[in-house]
Order: sequence, then structure tokens, then C-alpha cells
Amino acid sequence: MQELPPGGQCAPIGGALLSQKLGSRLVSAAVVAGASSASAAALRSSKLSGMERAGLRSEPQPTRSQQTFLQDSFLSTLKMSIWTPPTLLELTAKSLLRDQASAIAALEYLPAELFPYLFVMAYDGGHRPQLLKAVAQAWPFTVLPLGVLRHLPPDHAPTRAVGLKAVFDALDVLLAQEVRPRTCKLRVLDLRNTGANFWDMWLGVSTENCSPMGPVTVHSSSPDMEHPLAPLEVFLDLDFNERDRDEFFMHIIQWAQKRERLLHLCCKALRISGVPFQRVRRVLDRVQLDCIQEVEVNCTWDLPTLGTFALYLGQMSNLQRLYLPHINVLAEEEEDEEQEEERERQEQEEQRSFSQFLSQMLRLRHLRELHMHSPSFLRGRLDQMLRCLQTPLNKLCLTYCQRLTHSDLTHLFQCPSLRQLKILHLFGLSLSDFSPEPLRVLLEAVAPTLQDLGLDNCGIADSQVEAILPVLSRCHQLRFFTISENSFPVATVEKLLRHTTGLRSLEVELYPVPLECDGTQGTVNQERLALIQAELTGTLRELGQPRTIHLAAKHRRHRKVYKVAFP
Repeated sequence: MQELPPGGQCAPIGGALLSQKLGSRLVSAAVVAGASSASAAALRSSKLSGMERAGLRSEPQPTRSQQTFLQDSFLSTLKMSIWTPPTLLELTAKSLLRDQASAIAALEYLPAELFPYLFVMAYDGGHRPQLLKAVAQAWPFTVLPLGVLRHLPPDHAPTRAVGLKAVFDALDVLLAQEVRPRTCKLRVLDLRNTGANFWDMWLGVSTENCSPMGPVTVHSSSPDMEHPLAPLEVFLDLDFNERDRDEFFMHIIQWAQKRERLLHLCCKALRISGVPFQRVRRVLDRVQLDCIQEVEVNCTWDLPTLGTFALYLGQMSNLQRLYLPHINVLAEEEEDEEQEEERERQEQEEQRSFSQFLSQMLRLRHLRELHMHSPSFLRGRLDQMLRCLQTPLNKLCLTYCQRLTHSDLTHLFQCPSLRQLKILHLFGLSLSDFSPEPLRVLLEAVAPTLQDLGLDNCGIADSQVEAILPVLSRCHQLRFFTISENSFPVATVEKLLRHTTGLRSLEVELYPVPLECDGTQGTVNQERLALIQAELTGTLRELGQPRTIHLAAKHRRHRKVYKVAFP
């Protein structure tokens, strides 16, 4: 497998360098359009391959009408660019769009920098499907990140449909050709909601605050191969929510299955939010499940539904990240004799479903991240699930786990698969009367690797903090440490500050507002808080390292954060 940079083979160009390079490219294109055949061939020889320079491939030359069209478009835009260089590409693209037929004929001679503008302008409104199809067929980048353009408001559904059809029609033409057009480098159609950086970069928008689009994996054949056996990759995230996305997914899947020898449909992420599982199941029956690397479920299920889903989960042999939702289980209630038989039947069904879930977890040999929200279904049997983990985890997040027993927690902290954790988040565990020793032993084991530790809202007492202080001071890779929503006096916060002062990688620290600041009805006494902030600032000054910490106070559903810094 080969890693390709975002957007194919073209690197970002910014500021004056963009204008300088682009002006040079447009001048070259204009000269090519207006010069004789021999002169044009000579001017373009620097961009030809060795075979082309040797004369083994003849270069097509623009017709007279194409020369006039290109010359008028480029030269008029170049004159305007003297005054408005940031809009050079946009003005050139708009000039080309005045005559779509000539623009389509001229695509072979256009610099790659113009294609993103032409594509977006043709896609917008859905009124230029033929131009959009032609631009897609000549796409000069390895990746076409269409997904981020596809995520338009619901009232733009006709635009989405027209744009997608034009792109798919272009792909059908490309896949049917034995030799692709010289300009076309397309290897990946990305239908995920990613790629904003690509469009922002080429459309002239600042990308400083944009997360970069990650590299995409394609087959190991050379990106420059013009051969029908080099498959096209189509990336699609199965993101189910309240909208009718399953119909769109089925359309893509059916289109891909009819061309399965010519392209590969890869669904790397599955996210389910508020959608009946039957709708999800219909799609999962049609996709290649071993492509899925991430599963996130954000809706409440019961155990039988989890057991059914587990049959699909077990086929996701490359799964790396799993987020499990709250699972409803039978409540412990007093029942009369008539209800007892029905409850026994339901309990047996739940046990079968849980056993089915465990058997499929055993097949996940690449799992690295596990998130579980309110896992009450694991009460008294967490150890069974932990034994199913086949590889060491990098990340474990447990939230709202008050129902776990002391035995569950002991098995958790002693689990061999947690000995290489980089991220450990425990939120809402009940540790108030739990021995600190198992947690201390786990932190001792992960001290060389731990980068992010969250022990928020766990009911940790002063004595438990005292027990983990020595090992906490040895977590030298730690970058994020949060222990908010616990009840500590200011003396305990100061101890934490002193024991973590040697952790040079520490970037974010969040502690609870000390007990001394408690006001009436869960409020914070602001006068006392000001005194505590001054005291903690003095502690930071005494420790002698520039440092910023935050104190968090929760009042009902709102959390307020206060800053303490030195200097």
C-alpha cells in the first residue's frame, strides 16, 4: 500500500508564491494558445516526460478557435490580476465559463490550479453537468474530495443529485477506457466529509485553522499508471443519522457493485445516531465489512440488538476504534408469578445476546481504542469482556460507570491489555470507597506511555490521591491531566501541583475548585476563590516554572472554569 498526500500530488502554495507561480503558468498557457505549433511545443517541452521529449508521443495542438478563446480568457484575466492578484484564479475560471463548449475543449491546456475553481463553479447550482463531467474526466489530482461538497443543506438535494450523477458518468467513461486521458490523474473519489483543506487551499481561503485532510491509502500501483487494471478507490463513511442517508448509501453501493472489477468501494467508518438498526442492517448486508476501521454508536440499544449487531462487528477484522453506547438491560423489579416466566425468557435471551457479543469481540485482533458509555450491561461480568481483548489498547474511555462493582473495577485495573495505554479517561466511576492500590498499579504500568489521564467525577478522596502521587510524578509523557468534579481541599490541589511540576510535557491541567470555595446551593464563593487563586499562584511562583492551570466548578448542568497562571 502507498500513502498519498491530501489532494494528490500537488503541494500547497501560499501567498505571493501562489500568485508568482500561477502568473507564470497562465502566461505559458496563453502563449501556447497564441503561438505556432512549433513554438508551443518548444515552450511546453520542459513539462513533457522523457518519452514525449524524444518525440515518441505527439502533442495535440489547440485549434484556431481554441487559441483565440484561451488567449482572450487568460490575457484579459492577467491584466486584471495586476490589480487583484488574490482573485486571479476565480476571474480566469469565470471567464472560461462564459463559453462552456470552448472551456470543455480547452481543458487539456489548462493549468491544474484552475480545475478546483471550475469544478466548484460547475457543481454549484447543478446547472452545468456537462462541464462538470468533463472536468472530472480530466481531473489532474490524484484525489477528488467530493464528500465535503456533497454535505449541503437539505434544500440543495437536487444540486447534489445532479453533481453526483455528472461525476459518476465521468467515472464510467474513464473506467471504460483502455488508456486514460493524459491529464487525468484521478485514483481516489473521496465521498467522506473530509477534504476541506484541499478546496480552501486551491480556492484561496486561509487554511491555518483547518485540520489537514489525512492521507488516503491506495493500491501499490504507480499513481502515474495509465492502465485500466489500476483500480479506482471510492471512500465512503457510513454515517447514519435522522436523515434518510441509507437510500444514498444503497445507491452508491449498487453503483459500485456493478463495477466491482474496476473499482474498490471502501467504507472505513460506521456511525449510527438515532436510526433504527433495521435501516443500518440493510446497508451492512451489502458492504465489505473488513474495510471498516471505526465504529461509533450514539443511540440506546438493548442487549438483543447489540447481539445482532455483533454478528456484523465480528466481520470487521480491521476494526481499530469501537464506541459502544448505553445498553438497556432488564430492571431488577419485584414481579408477580404471571410475569416471572416472561422475565426468565427475557433473561435467557439477554444472556444469549451477551455470549454472542463476546464471541465476536474475540475476532477483533486490531482493536486499539475502546469507548464505553454507561456500560451497565457489564455489571458483574466486565472481566468476561476484558478477556476478549486480543491486543494491547492505546485508548480506554469509560463514562458514567457507577453500576460497576468493586470486582469489576479490580479486573479492569489488572487487565493485561491496558498495560500500554496512551489515553485513559475514567468519568463517573464510583471510586470513593475503593482501594487505590489497583489504580496505582495500573498507573505504574502505563507511566512510560501515558499521555492523557482523566479522572473526573470519580469521587476520589484525599487518601486515594496521596496513593497515586508518587507514580503520577513519573508519567513524563503526560500532556493532559484532568481530575475535576472531585471534592478536594486546597492542600490536595497544592500536592498535585508539586508532584506534577517535573512533567515537562504537561500542557493542560484541570483541577476542581477547592472545597474551601463552596458557597450556598452549590455556588462558588467568589471572595474565597480569589484568595485561593492568589494562594495557588504563589505555589506556582515557588515552584519556579511558567505554568497555567484551570479550576473547574460545576453548578447544576453548567461548568465554570477559572484560570491560575504564573507568571
